[in-house]
Amino acid sequence: MQNRTIVGIGETVLDIVFRNNQPQAAVPGGSVFNAMVSLGRTAGRLIPGTRLMMASQAGDDAVAGIITDFMRENHLDTSLIQQDPGQTTISVAMLNDGGNARYEFYRDKGLPAFRTPQIRFQPEDLMLFGSFFAVSEATGRQTRELVQAAREAGAIVYYDINFRRKHEVPPSVIEANIALCDVVRGSDEDIEALYGCADPARVYRENIAACCPRFICTRGAQPTEVFSPGLHRSFPAPEVERIASTIGAGDSFNAGFLFGLLRHGFTRERLQAITEADWERLVPTAMRFSADVCASLQNYVRPDFQP
Repeated sequence: MQNRTIVGIGETVLDIVFRNNQPQAAVPGGSVFNAMVSLGRTAGRLIPGTRLMMASQAGDDAVAGIITDFMRENHLDTSLIQQDPGQTTISVAMLNDGGNARYEFYRDKGLPAFRTPQIRFQPEDLMLFGSFFAVSEATGRQTRELVQAAREAGAIVYYDINFRRKHEVPPSVIEANIALCDVVRGSDEDIEALYGCADPARVYRENIAACCPRFICTRGAQPTEVFSPGLHRSFPAPEVERIASTIGAGDSFNAGFLFGLLRHGFTRERLQAITEADWERLVPTAMRFSADVCASLQNYVRPDFQP
């Protein structure tokens, strides 16, 4: 199956990465953005006819130019980047010895309101959304409108919870997003922040299954657990010899999963009837994407990464 479009909607920022109080790198980032770049470097390079579109908002400053140039270099369509007079968001990521980051964001609150992108989806398309952009008062409604359009057209919808306590959003808002998707991924940190419980089996049974029956829980270096009706499987994480940064690990897991859906020709109907053999095709690929990201300070897989 060729000529498919993947649309991602989320925040676009410039990440300035610090270690030991010294800047180490400045790279375009944002949760969904990172996943889309990883897809650009793989699906955009290896699967003919794939179109990759990132919907987001930026200012009209030099940082926005850095980001859009980077997108084009990595096979991403920039036509859905809403650029308005003002400054693009800057993120400062402070890495600890384990490569995990603490973030501080510097946003221009004077930017005009984000407008819902207008896209005509096809049934074979894929949609990726998640993180704070999907629940923020400023962008959550617009995100849901785009997701609803994808869903009504028959596209596959993938949601990354990517939730932190500081977001101060009730679980009902997250669950409304989960109900719109075909696959939902959350980390053990996400579900503990939301439900006060890091047991993915319990959270799936009590909170997620009724909204979306296909759930992936990633747990850092611990096994990834997947759930679908009548099925619970664990997949051991690949070893990473030296972890430089985990900033884009979950994001590129998402990219790897979507890459697998493309490579194996999944439609929404096939995904809704997912089998154990299907999980075995998709999850190890996603984990290889994630492991590759952890070995560098980049937020995405290497340009020559071979899935």
